[in-house]
Amino acid sequence: MNHVPVLLSESIAALQVRPGGRYVDCTVGQGGHAAAVLQRGGSVLGIDIDPQAIAVAAQSLRQYGGNAILINQDFANLESICASAGFYPVAGVLFDLGLSSLQLADTTRGFSFQQEAPLLMCFDPAAEVTAATIVNTFPEEEMQNKIYLYSLEKK
Repeated sequence: MNHVPVLLSESIAALQVRPGGRYVDCTVGQGGHAAAVLQRGGSVLGIDIDPQAIAVAAQSLRQYGGNAILINQDFANLESICASAGFYPVAGVLFDLGLSSLQLADTTRGFSFQQEAPLLMCFDPAAEVTAATIVNTFPEEEMQNKIYLYSLEKK
């Protein structure tokens, strides 16, 4: 694996990874955090809504066999995902929120404004509502409210 997550050692230290412990990586991405947990003897349930991320993580973590379980779902369903996988008790949960360099570089994903591409901005390529849908169909007042509520822009 070439990708080293930002703040990897700090994240792993905060999780206090112990051999035999079960850890949930709610945004498994390329598997960097999960690999660090697995190297320390823990087992990982990796969740990602992005099917490409799951495929990359599966390649990166294949050497760990059944100690790495990967699920292509939304972490909003965390409790039911853990229950379905029989992944209890859990010693720690990690959320590394944001975009990956792979998502930004892939023009078909529509995250970057630096290249000509459709305005999608969806972690789940099967999502029905894209950024283009929101920008082009939501009423102006609703857009203003969303920007006010969910961004640091208060004007």
